[in-house]
Amino acid sequence: MRPEVARFARKVLGLEDSTALQAAPLGKRGSDRAFFRVTWPSKGSAILIDYDPKRQENCYYASIAHFLEGIDVPVPHVLGHDPASHLVVTEDLGETDLWSFRGSQTDLREGLYRQTLSAVQRFHSFPEKEFPKKRVPLMEPFDRHLYQWERDYFRGHFVKEVCHIVLNLPFSGALETELSRLADRLMAGPRCLVHRDLQSQNVMIHRGRPVFIDFQGMRFGSPFYDLGSFLCDPYVELTDEERIDYLSAYYSLSDWGYNWDTFTDLFWEASAQRLMQALGAYGFLGISKGLRAFLEHIPAALNNLDMAASHTTDLPHLRALVGRCRAVWTERIGRPEGAAP
Repeated sequence: MRPEVARFARKVLGLEDSTALQAAPLGKRGSDRAFFRVTWPSKGSAILIDYDPKRQENCYYASIAHFLEGIDVPVPHVLGHDPASHLVVTEDLGETDLWSFRGSQTDLREGLYRQTLSAVQRFHSFPEKEFPKKRVPLMEPFDRHLYQWERDYFRGHFVKEVCHIVLNLPFSGALETELSRLADRLMAGPRCLVHRDLQSQNVMIHRGRPVFIDFQGMRFGSPFYDLGSFLCDPYVELTDEERIDYLSAYYSLSDWGYNWDTFTDLFWEASAQRLMQALGAYGFLGISKGLRAFLEHIPAALNNLDMAASHTTDLPHLRALVGRCRAVWTERIGRPEGAAP
């Protein structure tokens, strides 16, 4: 640990200058941040985050955390933040996330999913007009530009770089029209605070309750984007019955003014949008960043994207493209589903 980092950590933690600190690096994530578990002789521990400020959203983590904590949304308590040195120290939530319960008894996992959705509803229902924009900076909201970026990200980093598929102009034009209309439908719906990366590995389970992490990309957008991210998570296999049961649990808590059929239609469409973004990320992180473990999640994400697109009649070109991508992944890569190339 660099001397200046150790000094900051000791100051935040209220330790003497002579206290010996140990910093164990934690697993790599895709957010240009380095995480360390800091321990000291009295058996205390905390998490130190060394972030790259060039990625703008990383600079917003601490202020968003303070805001969410203030509205009773469970997040790690921020012990200290040094914007000049790009360092944050938070409480240590341990190593157990919601993903860890993927093989657990149904009743246990169901309780955790329902608790998580109840907590999600807390920030989804926060009135936009009351949000303290001057005190809590956020990334730009979901708009046509961001939805365009997400589908370009999917076509560039996944369709082209992973699958080596070049789309002909007629198909490409029809697909763009289809996906542009999808974005219009999502923007026409309700707008609220969204986590942006709400998946099982970003929900820690601490003292029996869910706690959100990696919320630095929070912004205003469609609640269905978060729901699609969470319930069509490629990291966890949910049954159709579980997925609908959890969606129904959220529906009973929310008041978006939709009947159930319209609500589920928007859920599946937003799920397709989110899964395109996820596949683009797997391609970018797995190939451009060299974090090849992300490539292992491609088969599950493709299956979920096909599932989401199949629940609507408005995405035929996307579903056709997914079929081509699945064939390439299985045949050209020549490996069993789930294996990275």
